[in-house]
Amino acid sequence: MMVCKLVRYRGCVQGVGFRYTARRLAEGFPVAGYVRNLSSGEVELVAEGESHDVQSFLDTIARQMTGYIQEQTIREEPVHGMKGFSIRH
Repeated sequence: MMVCKLVRYRGCVQGVGFRYTARRLAEGFPVAGYVRNLSSGEVELVAEGESHDVQSFLDTIARQMTGYIQEQTIREEPVHGMKGFSIRH
């Protein structure tokens, strides 16, 4: 089943290569979406794909960036049919 998840990460998540790590990790999963910094100091990530692929991708990010993430919120979104995974500015 295709899903789209919007994740907001809080903590020391800007200025530590979070977006670049997420984009690099996305290359190993059949997911689409984007990652961007927010003016609030959070990082927003949208991931779309098969449910198990999206969950595996998000779990991998959480493991890789565990020392920087203090809190994350995940919200289901409508599937948009995105292509590729990018860093938005």
